[in-house]
Amino acid sequence: MSASSLMNPDYTDWIGRSETREGGVTPNLAGMLNAAVSHDLSPVHAIAPGMVLPSLWHWVAFNEFVPMSDLGEDGHPALGGFLPPLPFRRRMWAGGDVRFKGVFHVGEKLTKVSTIRAVTMKEGTTGKMAFVTVDHVTTGDQGGVVEEEQNIVYLDMPRSFRPPKQTPVPERLAYDERVPMNEVRLFRYSAATYNAHRIHYDLPYAREVEKYPALVVHGPMQATMAIEAAERHTGKSPSRFTYRVVHPMFHDSDIRLVGALDPAGGAIEIGTATFEDYLGLKARMEWKTGSRPSGEWMK
Repeated sequence: MSASSLMNPDYTDWIGRSETREGGVTPNLAGMLNAAVSHDLSPVHAIAPGMVLPSLWHWVAFNEFVPMSDLGEDGHPALGGFLPPLPFRRRMWAGGDVRFKGVFHVGEKLTKVSTIRAVTMKEGTTGKMAFVTVDHVTTGDQGGVVEEEQNIVYLDMPRSFRPPKQTPVPERLAYDERVPMNEVRLFRYSAATYNAHRIHYDLPYAREVEKYPALVVHGPMQATMAIEAAERHTGKSPSRFTYRVVHPMFHDSDIRLVGALDPAGGAIEIGTATFEDYLGLKARMEWKTGSRPSGEWMK
């Protein structure tokens, strides 16, 4: 990818565009998400009003109920509403940076303000692409706040599947867990998040249109599972979580949840991985206020 990137003047009017949404995680919705992300080693949550929401579960609090007529071919809401009408048919949740201040609860009213920070055009080995950076600030009635940066990438449809360069799993893992992955888990997560993106449930579409070899495991689901495992093994609550999707993961193979403690302390390098020893999600959880990512992990 070229070192320089240019702001496309056609989309400068979208910078600073903002929307406010209200939502929350009901006991029923929390139960749906719990059933989608749980596995043999994860805790069984007794879902009830007032329960503290596990980290990242607020992502299901603002599901979009878009009419069928307003969906694109891929099942996503058509571009041109809040997000700019970019000339690319393929989109992916590329990564983000999440900062936690307090907690949210089941049944609590949540408010999210989303603002488009940047629309950046780049040239890569596969051609032109666009990155949209969106800032979200979610606040709860009981004082919790989550500030996050979300990065979305848009590309042309490929002629064939060209996997990205593999990022190896780090050595000296503190833990390494196996999580079963299949069509049912992907369907449940899509249902809990009201995500109609067809790459997660429509195998002919995933193969024939977007050229994936199998159904794609949701990036946010991988992040949710990865941070749960990190909290469980460290006994810490996150103050910051940075993550990046570095390779697609597929429904026809189980995934691994891995973690390697930072020798400097205050953080753990975590992710999802294949049994061929490369990463799908590359992330870092911090629990010491003011600590920042360092070293090779997030490069």
